[in-house]
Amino acid sequence: MRPETETELAEIVAGLQGPVRIAGGGTRGVDGPGAVLNVDGLRGISLYEPGALTLVAQAGTPVAEIDAALEAEGQQLAFEPVDYRALLGNSGEPTIGGVVAANISGPRRVQAGACRDFLLGVRYVDGQGQVVKNGGRVMKNVTGYDLVKLMAGSWGTLGVLTEVSLKVLPKPEAVVTLGVPVAHATGAVEVLSAALRSPYEVSGAAFAPETGQALLRIEGFADSVAYRVGRLQDVLSGFGEVAVVEDSDATWRAIRDVTPFAGKEGDVWRISVKPSDAPEITARLEANKLLLDWGGGLIWALVDEGTDVRARLGGFQGHASIVRAKPETVQALGRFQPEPAPVAALSQGLRQRFDPKALFNPGLMG
Repeated sequence: MRPETETELAEIVAGLQGPVRIAGGGTRGVDGPGAVLNVDGLRGISLYEPGALTLVAQAGTPVAEIDAALEAEGQQLAFEPVDYRALLGNSGEPTIGGVVAANISGPRRVQAGACRDFLLGVRYVDGQGQVVKNGGRVMKNVTGYDLVKLMAGSWGTLGVLTEVSLKVLPKPEAVVTLGVPVAHATGAVEVLSAALRSPYEVSGAAFAPETGQALLRIEGFADSVAYRVGRLQDVLSGFGEVAVVEDSDATWRAIRDVTPFAGKEGDVWRISVKPSDAPEITARLEANKLLLDWGGGLIWALVDEGTDVRARLGGFQGHASIVRAKPETVQALGRFQPEPAPVAALSQGLRQRFDPKALFNPGLMG
């Protein structure tokens, strides 16, 4: 099933007799029922107003097409959509609908915010085949359900996105990355936290143990970046020599896309925690490979196949999700962290309201 219009999609959903797996570019590695509802036929930029910093695109539009349109006007998606193709070893074309459905956000989240923070409006088809619109082309408060925020991160379990409206931002004039030598996660989090507490607007804060450096990104107008780099070097001088890292763009693409794990044997887990908890969590993980982003608030872990990371961690404040593993591991452990009973009841109630026949990606989120 591959509709090419919203109307066609609504008719298909209204006639469904069983569950479906919603797919776009096929780059997220999500399994499900045998029947696939592919929305990559709904593509194209519906509206782009550079002066108003707004863009509207159909859900199946490739992210690369949006990036190209924005690049031509010196603009960008500030939340840095992640490209998992190398990590998951698959092909396909990441789509903007998949990015929004999974609330995919890269290193700049520590400063700019997540995908959902730039989402102005959505159109989608609910489980009864009805077309629903929420939000618009400007930020505003809403009453009742904030469907714009609700759909971001719902992984297609509440409805099938057909169109999204996004706020975009100008690309920075200059980008500089600083590296501070550290030997372990505890030292890295101390450096990253000191930088993020400073007034110098750090837009990336990460640590890849094999580099032996805590990495910090500063962006903006050239004069401002030069000033902030100098002040940040002063702030961090007590941790060791602060050096400028060459090829800043490649460095942050590798962090964004977790490419140090690409092609490596084992399961990949994504753990969200308070940054101050990262050193203890990484010690408990006993991972084969680690990558910290968001100042330590996001931990990527490469572990042996079949490892139950949640059991290894025990009780902790945060959540651990499987990003790459064999289907039997995902089936046994669940892709997402189990929700506390009260939250699970709320989630189930929402799914019942939006998708009463349980058609969309059943079992994916509990």
